Amino acid sequence: MNSLPESELAHQPGNRAFQPGAPTPQHGRVIWILAGEASGDVIGARLMLALHAQDPTLVFAGVGGGRMEALGLHSLFPMSDLAVMGLVEVLPRVRHLRQRLLEAVQDIELRKPDLVVTIDSPGFALRLLQKIENSGFKRVHYVAPQVWAWRENRVKEFPGLWDRLLCLLPFEPEWFAQRGLEARFVGHPVLQSGVRQGNAARFRTRHNISETAPVLILMPGSRRSEVPKLLPVFRKMLDLLRKKHPDICPVIPVAPVIAPTVRNLIRKWPVQPHIVTDIHDKHDAFAAAQCALTKSGTSTLELAMGNVPMVVTYRVNPLTAMMARRMIKVPYVAMVNLLAGREVVPEMLQENCTAEKLADMVSKLLDDPAAAKKQQMAFEEVLEKLSPAVGTPADAAAAEIMDLLDEPVSRSSKKKKISE
Repeated sequence: MNSLPESELAHQPGNRAFQPGAPTPQHGRVIWILAGEASGDVIGARLMLALHAQDPTLVFAGVGGGRMEALGLHSLFPMSDLAVMGLVEVLPRVRHLRQRLLEAVQDIELRKPDLVVTIDSPGFALRLLQKIENSGFKRVHYVAPQVWAWRENRVKEFPGLWDRLLCLLPFEPEWFAQRGLEARFVGHPVLQSGVRQGNAARFRTRHNISETAPVLILMPGSRRSEVPKLLPVFRKMLDLLRKKHPDICPVIPVAPVIAPTVRNLIRKWPVQPHIVTDIHDKHDAFAAAQCALTKSGTSTLELAMGNVPMVVTYRVNPLTAMMARRMIKVPYVAMVNLLAGREVVPEMLQENCTAEKLADMVSKLLDDPAAAKKQQMAFEEVLEKLSPAVGTPADAAAAEIMDLLDEPVSRSSKKKKISE
C-alpha cells in the first residue's frame, strides 16, 4: 500500500480551497472535516484523496494540519491548538479550547456543508458534533472513541451524535452493537503508512551512521503535553544504555509541528539523537533499527508494521494516572498487546517508566535475538486483523462517507449532552 508523499499531497487537482468564513463555492458538495492531532492529519489527508478519487468536485473546509493543508484545506485555526491530552493537562487550556469550539461551530453554520467529518480527538470532536446536532448536517465520526478501554459510561451519551461511526479496530463494531450503537469497521490506516518501503542502507548513508552501530528508535509522542514527560527519562536511559552499548545511535521520528519542542528539550544531551520529520526518512529509520522505545498508542502498530521490536512506556501527571487507573477496563495499553490478547511487547508504565528499568528492557532486546524474533512473529498475527474487506482503509472510509452523502437527510435523534 502507498504512503503519502509530500509531492503527492502538494499537486492534487480539483481540491478547491477557500478562506475560513468565506462563502462556499456554488459548485461541488462541501465536506467540513476536522483533525485535531498529527495522526488525524494523516488520516484526514488520505481520506481527502480517497474522497476526491470518488468525486473530483468535492470541496473541503475545516481544521487540519500540514498534510491536509497541502491538499488545499485552509485550516480554520492551527491544528496544534487541539493537540493536548490528559485530564489534568487540559485544564489550563479550557478557555482557549472553548473559543476554538465556538469558532468551529460558527464556521460550519456559515458554510452549511453537505457533511461533517470529525477524526479522532474525542474531547473536542464529540463536543463539536453535539453542538451541531440539531442543525441538520450529516455527521460522521472517524476513529471510534476508545470507551471500551475506559470511561465506558460515556456510551450512553453517544446516540444522536453522528449518523455513521467508522472504526479502526475489528472488535469495535461488535462491542458498540452490544450497547445499541451501530459501527462499521473500515480497517486501520497504519496499513497505508508505507512503513515497509523503508531502506536501511539509505538511512545509514544519509545520516552517516556506521553499518555496525545499533539504531534505537525513540518515540516520545506527538503532543506537546507528552514529550516533556518522556524525553528526560529517555536521556537518562540512554546514559545507562551507552555503558553497555557505547555506539548506540538514537533516532527520534517526530511530527514537524512538535520538532521545535523536541529540539529544545534535547539540545543539552551529550549524544544528540537524529531528529527525523520526513515520513520517508522515518520509514528508512525503522528499516535500520534494531529496536525501539515508544509511548503507547498507534506508534506501536507503526513499529510492528516496520518489524521493529519494542518496549512500550508512558508517563502522565500522577493525578491523571490515578484517575485513569480507576477507569481503564482493558488489560493492556499497547495496541499490539490488545489485539494479540497477550503481552507481546513489555509495557513499562508510570512508576515503571524509569531510566533503569527502560535501559534494562531495551538492552535485553539488543542482546537477545530470540526475544526480538518472538515479537516480530507476533506482529504478523496482529496486522492481519486490521485489513478491511476490500481496498485500503481510506477507500473503505470514503465509500461509507459517499454512501451517507448520497442519502436523503433524515434525523430524529434526541439531543445528548457531552459531559464536561
